[in-house]
Amino acid sequence: MNEDWEQRTTAAWATLDDYDEAHAADFRGVIDALVAELPDGSPVGPFEQASAWDSTGHSDKAEPLYREALARGLSGYRGRRAKIQLSSSLRNIGRAEEGVELLTPELDAPSDELDDAVRACLALCLSSLGRDREGLSLVLGALAPHLPRYQRSMANYARLLVEPPE
Repeated sequence: MNEDWEQRTTAAWATLDDYDEAHAADFRGVIDALVAELPDGSPVGPFEQASAWDSTGHSDKAEPLYREALARGLSGYRGRRAKIQLSSSLRNIGRAEEGVELLTPELDAPSDELDDAVRACLALCLSSLGRDREGLSLVLGALAPHLPRYQRSMANYARLLVEPPE
């Protein structure tokens, strides 16, 4: 994996919306060809393939590939993306509790640009489990810093949704 491979992979992903449902397999073929260039055992390969399956509506086929990528040691930014995407896939296939278990520790992970995605996906998993107040709290907490005003109020409202009453 080198900068050229990364650029070609980014370019391939930029074309995803050019493929309709009838041609989704063609897109996955493009990703598979890029993955074939990676060294054997690379954790990036199953992650990219899982992402392609997921992005073309097949969470069931993506789930084991995300797990394989993580088991092979996928870490850093792609590792966090894999956890977010795996949680979403788990929710989509009726296993939202596993998604909650996977993403909850990410709330305490070092902060990065994926923090809001963690909270949004976790909120969806919680909602699927009937835990809407917790999910809404996460979403409001993620939204608050982006508001031009009312950041403090929204952050407090988010907290009060899940804090026990005094």
